Amino acid sequence: MIDIGKFNVLKIARTTKVGLYLTDGENDVLLPNKYVPKTYEVGDELEVFVYLDHEERPVATTLEPYIFLNEFALLRVNYTNQFGAFMDWGMEKDLFVPFKEQARPMEQGKRYLVYMYIDEKTKRLVASSKTNQFLDNKEISVEVGEEVDLIVSHITEVGINVIINEKHKGLLYKNEVYDDLRTGDRIIGYIKNIRPDGKIDVSATKLGFDKVEPSAQYILDELKASRGFLRLNDDSHPEDIKTVLKMSKKTFKKAIGTLYKQKLIDIKEDGIYLIQE
Repeated sequence: MIDIGKFNVLKIARTTKVGLYLTDGENDVLLPNKYVPKTYEVGDELEVFVYLDHEERPVATTLEPYIFLNEFALLRVNYTNQFGAFMDWGMEKDLFVPFKEQARPMEQGKRYLVYMYIDEKTKRLVASSKTNQFLDNKEISVEVGEEVDLIVSHITEVGINVIINEKHKGLLYKNEVYDDLRTGDRIIGYIKNIRPDGKIDVSATKLGFDKVEPSAQYILDELKASRGFLRLNDDSHPEDIKTVLKMSKKTFKKAIGTLYKQKLIDIKEDGIYLIQE
């Protein structure tokens, strides 16, 4: 079966004037001449992306799209009309977003986080910015402490809403984030808490002792880059620590405590010093 909206490994079945016909053994799809490799033989395997052309016929390409079937991505609107919005997803034919699938009216030139799926009625690839309907927190597939892939969904006063492993909704609290994040950004996170109601809290840094180790190494690297001295210590203001090291004061104190016990640094009133070997 040839999967629409995904990469497929298909065999070259025959050559024609318009391109190569590729097959999975049961179905054929055209790879237009513009995408045909310089050298090939009938029977060779090619990895191609398959989607629907302007006449809704399956067609293959060697181009890589910005989004795949049943996944999320931040895409730009090329134009709008009376039917909906049409987004640039790296293919010759734009990706359609019907009005009913727009969380808010889309505007030309702006970017929106969308999910691509196959419309059951038309069997066409379409997208939706109403992303919550494609997320499920009833059957949780992650555990506390687990490293996960996060996509920034939208930012509120409370925190940053994220998509976890393209499956679940989660919340990343602003006071635990030390980088500027925007909708569509992809980062690594860690499951902090799974509540009885299915809501998931995530963290941008590892939990417990594992969290201290990379932070301690980071401080060591910063000390070496700063000639062995940082004007920070236990009494430093949290904002100063956040500005210099992009970590919370709590994490900073744990990290320098570890380094001090290992006799790697000295802590003085004016800051911390790297102990030279």
